[in-house]
Amino acid sequence: MTKLKWGILGAARVNERLLPAIIEASNSELVAIASRRAGAAKAALDKYAPCHQNVTCYDDMDALITDKNVDAIYCPMANNEHAEWALKAINAGKHVLIEKPMALTIADINAIEAAALKNKVKVMEGFMYRFHPQHARVKEIVESGLIGDVLSCRASYSFLMRPARMYRIASGVKDGGGAMWDIGPYAIHSLRWAFGLEPVSVIAHAKLNDVGADIVTSGVLDFGCDAEGRAKFGHFDISFERSRKSEYEIIGTKGWVKCNAAWVFQNDVPVISWALEDGKYAEERFAPSNHFTLEIEHFSDCVLNNKTPHLTFADAKANCKTIEAVLQSVSRGSRVSLI
Repeated sequence: MTKLKWGILGAARVNERLLPAIIEASNSELVAIASRRAGAAKAALDKYAPCHQNVTCYDDMDALITDKNVDAIYCPMANNEHAEWALKAINAGKHVLIEKPMALTIADINAIEAAALKNKVKVMEGFMYRFHPQHARVKEIVESGLIGDVLSCRASYSFLMRPARMYRIASGVKDGGGAMWDIGPYAIHSLRWAFGLEPVSVIAHAKLNDVGADIVTSGVLDFGCDAEGRAKFGHFDISFERSRKSEYEIIGTKGWVKCNAAWVFQNDVPVISWALEDGKYAEERFAPSNHFTLEIEHFSDCVLNNKTPHLTFADAKANCKTIEAVLQSVSRGSRVSLI
């Protein structure tokens, strides 16, 4: 088998980027899409891939899961449905790429991991941004020692909530609604990745709507102290009230490096910038690249060649644990320990 045959569960808006990415991936083939809404799967295919019609469209998601022609499934359901539908797919013997967050609790992630081991399938959390080459270059700069010892990181992710997206705040955080479960995973993930450590505590504040969904959340992750007793803090700021932003900055003892846009479109020219104490400043540009396609190609390669996915269950659990602690801090109005 040279191409992995993919099915998509749901006609969610992410299909605007995801559906063409599967079609474009060199080692993948889109064979099915399903939705619970009558005609929605076909409508999504017609809208996002009008020239690619040899795809089975289901109005019954269980029908896609049991389709013997489907090898792997992408799960972009509502956050509180990820675990349920991922487990259905896994227990049907399908490999599964789950849109972030993998699940809302560590217990659910443990159940997904156990099912994946039992059924001998690959499962990964869908953080597409990590597969863009610009992030490997950021890490290279940090690990080279150019900016010195990393002591501070800042992550800011936001977009302006519009009527078509109001479903994201129609339920409270306990049911997966709000900014923290929507764009917060990116902020937490990028801070953990930048430090290469897990936080020891968090304190956070949020603005909640009437149903208990956070519209804005900001906080500080404490990553402890280094060998010289210097504090390591990660600052995050996410919002549905501001314009589109997806940046993170890593600050060391000799300088800083910044990813100016983690969410990039396939024709964008990404830019990272860095500066040193001696005044040297540089900007590095990257050729356009579709990080969704790169993610699909990576996961397909893992299945086809029996490799371990780059994003592990341990990583998914650590991100979930931190998000849970952030929300606990918001609820309590105080610092929450993660150790």
